[in-house]
Amino acid sequence: MEFKINIPKQVEFIISTLDENSFEAFAVGGCVRDSILLKEPNDWDITTEAEPLKVKEIFESLGYKVVETGIKHGTVTVIVDDEHFEVTTYRLDGEYEDLRRPKEVSFTKSLEEDLKRRDFTINAMAYNDKVGLVDYFNGREDLKNKIIRTVGNPLERFGEDALRMMRAVRFSAQLDFEIDNNTKEAIKKLAPNLNFIAVERINQELNKILVSNGVAKIETLYELGLLEFIIPELIEGFTAQNNPHHIYDVFHHTIKTMENIDNNLDLRLTMLFHDIGKPRAKTTDEKGIDHFYKHQLISYDMANDILKRLKYDNKTIEKVGNLVKEHDNRVKNKKSIRKLLNRIGKENTLELLKVWKADMLSQNPEYLEEKLIWLKDTEKKLNEILVSDECVNIKDLKISGNDILNLGVKGKEVGIILNNLLDKVLEEPELNEPEKLLNLAKQMI
Repeated sequence: MEFKINIPKQVEFIISTLDENSFEAFAVGGCVRDSILLKEPNDWDITTEAEPLKVKEIFESLGYKVVETGIKHGTVTVIVDDEHFEVTTYRLDGEYEDLRRPKEVSFTKSLEEDLKRRDFTINAMAYNDKVGLVDYFNGREDLKNKIIRTVGNPLERFGEDALRMMRAVRFSAQLDFEIDNNTKEAIKKLAPNLNFIAVERINQELNKILVSNGVAKIETLYELGLLEFIIPELIEGFTAQNNPHHIYDVFHHTIKTMENIDNNLDLRLTMLFHDIGKPRAKTTDEKGIDHFYKHQLISYDMANDILKRLKYDNKTIEKVGNLVKEHDNRVKNKKSIRKLLNRIGKENTLELLKVWKADMLSQNPEYLEEKLIWLKDTEKKLNEILVSDECVNIKDLKISGNDILNLGVKGKEVGIILNNLLDKVLEEPELNEPEKLLNLAKQMI
């Protein structure tokens, strides 16, 4: 045998149990790929010649719970030691009608036929300890050469499921692999088919690219013609920034900022959209210098629209929107920092420090030192505010709505007075004392 993969005991148990019942079974797909790359697989999928109801019968007879996950497509989930393992029957896919899934599937006894329907060679390998590695399509060689290549004709594979085109870029980003030229050409030809894919599925693949170490592969989406069917507004970013603070166009500045920030989805989305409004805000003065006044507000509106279109959840939309809107806000003193904390909260303000730094690191290095000095000073002031627990919200005021009611105020006026008091405290923290606040409140009545 060429080499051995360390299969978890539960997976080995499922494979050996099927083998004892005269059914061939293998670990398959991503878990085999990751094992060869010496990465820890996220999950282990098993493929077998046994039909799903037979798999169910075998393991239930041994006292194990089996869930009919997708029995129509040959998949059941066997639960061993409280862990879930999908077991899928070798299958042939019928005609694809919606560029997503086959109209029908049929089962086969041929492992090769099953592997032939998979997307990329690196995902079309199978393994068990008895047979070793099964690699009909040279997936191991492509792993060695760091190549993403479809199994068989790329036009056929992408014609079956158009999302596979994004998956090619995603694997390229995650593994730092190049996409095979024939595969690239097929993507360019079929890119418009992405229009037929559910937004939720596009969202998932985009997220995986964004949080990968190869986030710069967002440009590959553009080069292959896919970006115009995902976020066409980003293409406007091939706009020069003739401004002493910048050395990149908007698009490449955006990519640099994503590389310069944690691979956290909210932060990567923030950097993806922080300057998306710049091309629409661009003006050029009499000296030929470009300016982008209030671009952060345009970026905020565009980010909100795009995130809603791509069906992100409201929490993500709100957080990313807040960070985008504030990314160009260069606070000058503690008063402006307190007001910032009031607007977006402590967590977002701390995240904004990372956004500011990523932005600065992706601009003209000639001005970087002075910008980092500002950032360090701002962080120091922020920490002082947080350590001293200064008032930045109504709930932090040393009086409550009941105190205002006791002054004879009613209805909406209570909230108005509290907000006015907060404004004064944000300006002068020392006013946050019960007696001082009550005196101010009386003056407002």
